[in-house]
Amino acid sequence: MLKNFKNAKVLIAGGLGFIGSNLARRLAGLNAKVTLIDSLVPEHGGNLFNIAEIKGKVAVNISDVRNTQELRGVVKGQDYLFNFAGQTSHLDSMRDPYTDLEMNCRAQLSILEACRNYNPDIKIVFASTRQIYGKPKYLPVDEGHQIQPVDINGINKIAGEQYHILYNNVYGIRCCVLRLTNTYGPHMRIKDGRQTFVGLWIRSLIENKPFEVWDGKQLRDFNYIDDVVDAMLLAAVDNSADGEIFNLGAGDVINLKELAELLMEVNGQGKYIIKPFPASRKKIDIGDYYSNFKKIQYILGWKPKITLRNGFISTLDFYRKNLSRYI
Repeated sequence: MLKNFKNAKVLIAGGLGFIGSNLARRLAGLNAKVTLIDSLVPEHGGNLFNIAEIKGKVAVNISDVRNTQELRGVVKGQDYLFNFAGQTSHLDSMRDPYTDLEMNCRAQLSILEACRNYNPDIKIVFASTRQIYGKPKYLPVDEGHQIQPVDINGINKIAGEQYHILYNNVYGIRCCVLRLTNTYGPHMRIKDGRQTFVGLWIRSLIENKPFEVWDGKQLRDFNYIDDVVDAMLLAAVDNSADGEIFNLGAGDVINLKELAELLMEVNGQGKYIIKPFPASRKKIDIGDYYSNFKKIQYILGWKPKITLRNGFISTLDFYRKNLSRYI
């Protein structure tokens, strides 16, 4: 089915970020005609080095997706839109809720309205988050679990999801939603914890510094970036995904202390310190979480292929070579 991307016109919103840039490289390899739109807001993870390997093979548009005039021209003629535009930091959403509202709600409406008015035949894949579930009532968490987020970011992400499903159902703009769990791999943000704590751990290991593990008992599941890109591509080309919401997840559930030890083992050295959760983080911590991803496995045939060990080997190798580009 991925042959559908040959010569297809693909727009990636948030395309200079972690997931968007990895997707862009895969699509370039499939001979798609790729356009990336990104505002390069420093806190959001966009990085021009992320596309150094495919420079000249993709078009880059540095602008804000809330700019309706700019979007109007960019969405015209596109076959697919992968929507990663938004603010991802849970803590930032609590410090500055209005910016989170702008990026995760208004920006999504701007994108959808541009598509409705200028390209209603486009297919959209929207990246959401497991954070919308809040503290799980049962594990593994399936798509039928109640929605009760513990932070502003989660609330606004729900709105973003529902805008997409509404436009699918009412306006016939084919949309689907993928709820991502912890995604890691090359090109992720490691200068701070805005995207993932694993990035901070990896940076500390490479810099030979101890890293903090808060509590350490929480259970989590993790997806390597290549597996997430696989899911995105499948959701885009399979019409059975239209109007659906899917969890991503992994079978190898692990607690954070074990995760730290695995990372150190793969790295060959390292040290961590167990600490209690900081008060500001504890209030929005969701406790144990791992996903039931049977729905996407059944409908689209997706399941993760990369083990944590192999994913960490590739990720550490990448940052040993490119650390200066990400700090």
